[in-house]
Amino acid sequence: MKVIASSLRKGNVVDMDGKLYVVLTAQNFHPGKGTPVTQVDMRRISDGVKVSERWRTTEQVEKATVDEREYDYLYEDGEGFHFMEPETYEQLAVSADVVGDGKVWLTEGARVFLKTFEGVAIAIEYPQKVTVEIVETEPVVKGQTASSSYKPAVASNGVRVMVPPHIGPGTRVVVNTEDSSYVERAKD
Repeated sequence: MKVIASSLRKGNVVDMDGKLYVVLTAQNFHPGKGTPVTQVDMRRISDGVKVSERWRTTEQVEKATVDEREYDYLYEDGEGFHFMEPETYEQLAVSADVVGDGKVWLTEGARVFLKTFEGVAIAIEYPQKVTVEIVETEPVVKGQTASSSYKPAVASNGVRVMVPPHIGPGTRVVVNTEDSSYVERAKD
C-alpha cells in the first residue's frame, strides 16, 4: 500500500524496486526555505545492507504489509534468539542482527512485538519500560541533594543507569528501554 514518506516510522517495511527494506530511523526535516524532506536509514532484508534515502515528505512510498504479533522470549543459542507465539505456541528463531543492541532487555518470558514477513523476523519492538534490579552503585556522597544529582549504577542485565542517590544495590527500578534512563522505583 502507498503511504506518504513523512508517515514512515522505525520498524516499518518499505518495498523499493522489488526489494524489502526495514526502516531503522526516520526523520522529517523542515528547512526555512525549500521543500520539507524525510531522511530514512534502512536495512535491506535480503542481505543486511544499510542504505539511506531522502524523499520529499509528500512523496508516495510503497509500504509492505507485515505480520506484527506479540511473542515471548525463550532463550538464545547458536541459531539465534528463540521466541514463542503465546496462543499457537509456534516458535521462531530470530537472528542476532535483527535483535541488535536490544538483547540486554531480553529476559526469559519477556513479551516483545515481532514483525515478520513471509515467516521471517525482520524487526523487533521492545517494551517501553522494563523493571531491573540494581546490582552495583556508588555510595552516597554526604551533602548531595536528592533533586540535583544522579549517580551511576549497574543493573542486573549489565546496563549502566543513572539513578537517584537513595537507590542502593538490591533495589528494583523501572528503566526506559529507548535511552536506558531511570523512570521510577519499582512498585513490586
